[in-house]
Amino acid sequence: QVQLAESGGGLVQPGGSLRLSCVASRSIPGIVAVGWYRQAPGKQRELVAHIGSGGSTQYALSVKGRFTISRDNAKNTVYLQMNSLKPEDTAVYYCNVGYTSWGQGTQVTVLS
Repeated sequence: QVQLAESGGGLVQPGGSLRLSCVASRSIPGIVAVGWYRQAPGKQRELVAHIGSGGSTQYALSVKGRFTISRDNAKNTVYLQMNSLKPEDTAVYYCNVGYTSWGQGTQVTVLS
């Protein structure tokens, strides 16, 4: 199973930006789906953004137009660019590969 390491989280003002990175321990074939999920305190983990096996992207309605998921297969890395952050984006963000491998999560806190 591939090991994943997220980074890039932090504390930010509303309207600010962050870029999350997820580095895999080995190469991820381009046909393998990757995604970002998040879990806020007291809430279930939810899908934020996803790149399917065919390369199509999917976003939660709450982040559409503000967040962008991308992948760099040469660097074994998946990114999540987050712009116009809101307090309700506060959560632990997790990277997922192939629907089975999870990272340890990175905390994103948007001040209110």
